[in-house]
Amino acid sequence: MSLKDSIDIQRLPKHIAIIMDGNGRWAKEKGQDRLFGHLHGVESVRNIVEGCAELGIQYLTLYAFSTENWDRPAYEVAGLMELLVDTIRKEVPTLNKNNIRLHVIGDLDMLPETARKELTEAINETIANTGLNLVMALSYSSRWELMRAIQHIVADIKSGKLNTEEISQETLKNYLTTKDFPDPELMIRTSGEHRISNFLLYQLAYAELYFTDTRWPDFRKENLYEAIIDFQNRERRFGKTSEQLKNQEETTDH
Repeated sequence: MSLKDSIDIQRLPKHIAIIMDGNGRWAKEKGQDRLFGHLHGVESVRNIVEGCAELGIQYLTLYAFSTENWDRPAYEVAGLMELLVDTIRKEVPTLNKNNIRLHVIGDLDMLPETARKELTEAINETIANTGLNLVMALSYSSRWELMRAIQHIVADIKSGKLNTEEISQETLKNYLTTKDFPDPELMIRTSGEHRISNFLLYQLAYAELYFTDTRWPDFRKENLYEAIIDFQNRERRFGKTSEQLKNQEETTDH
């Protein structure tokens, strides 16, 4: 029996964010170079995207490449970019077949022109899809995103578009790259690290964090189901007490 059968479909997280960690270590353990791990990591992406689409998850954000990753060895960065372009080109028909819409967040100006071109085409080709929203965080860092938001807010205050007194949390949210998506409710990180690593720092304020020792190339649907079941077993209080939540539920039931 699959763990899938134990999932309460009525209580799914609307948005899951994943830090896909461990490709390099997985490859090293197998006596291969890091790119071998990234190549196999693509299989996991395919499997998890499919798993989320099947369950009816509305948003899935994958941390594919951070701004810090640009500091990795040149051959690895070049190989990753090539892999990215190749994968996007191949996957668009599958995304369309499964009604999946692609979005990208991050400092895309840093990407090679070929990668930007493929991404733009893929985004446009999947724009009409109404199923799972697949958000790729590429050349992304949360501190970069917050800095950029502040720069744009300051510019709009100077030009008179924005009034300082009217700035609220909602205002800031509208200047983030994720303005069109709800905040993640569940964040999964693979490969045994217990860090957020500059990923969606503002958006993860109330997310449930789930860490697993499984390396990303070994992460499959059953691992995803395990994380969702763990999420469903937690009490999400948002600063309230258990009693307040219970009373709230009773009032809703009546």
